[in-house]
Amino acid sequence: MDKIDKAFESMIENLYKITGKTLDEWITIVKNENFNKHGEIVKFLKEQHQLTHGYANLIGHRSKSSDAASAPDKDDLIAQQYKGKEALRPIYEALKVKVLGLGNDIEIAPKKANVSFRRAKQFVLIGPATKTRFEVGLFLKNFPATERLIAEKEDAMCTHKVNLSKIEDIDEELLTWITMSYSNAFK
Repeated sequence: MDKIDKAFESMIENLYKITGKTLDEWITIVKNENFNKHGEIVKFLKEQHQLTHGYANLIGHRSKSSDAASAPDKDDLIAQQYKGKEALRPIYEALKVKVLGLGNDIEIAPKKANVSFRRAKQFVLIGPATKTRFEVGLFLKNFPATERLIAEKEDAMCTHKVNLSKIEDIDEELLTWITMSYSNAFK
C-alpha cells in the first residue's frame, strides 16, 4: 500500500469517527441532492453539515468519481486534462520534475481537473485552467499577495495561485514559492 492509499484510508476512518457516517453514507446523501458540480457539493457539506474542506472535498470527488482513487488509470486522468490543451502539457511535465526534486516524501494525486502534490498535506495543485492558462495553486498562509502571486478566496483549496502561459514562466520566483509551500506542509 503506497502513501496515498494509507492517507486515504486514514481519512476515511477519521471521517467515520468524526461524523458517525461512512464514506458511502455521505456519498448517498450527496447523490440524493443531485448536484452537478463539485463546488456545489463542497459548499453543501461545509454549510449544511459543518464538514471541513478536506472531508467535503473528499466526499465530493468520490461522489463524482473524479479523484485518483476512483480512476482505473491515474495517467489517463492527466492525459484527459490536456485534451485540447496540449500546448500546456510541457508546463506540467517541467513543474512535476521541479516539485518532485524537492524531496522523496512527495505523493502525486491526479484528479480530473488538476494534479495535487502532497507531503504531510497538499502543498501545490497544478493544472490547465483554460486552453492558454495554466494555474499553480500554493499554500502560503499569511503570505502577502503580489500582482503575480494572487490571493485566493478564503475557502479555496489554496491560499494563492500563479498563472502561467509558457514554460519560461517557471522561474526562480515561482520555484521559491513552491519550495516555501513544500516546507510549510508539515506545519
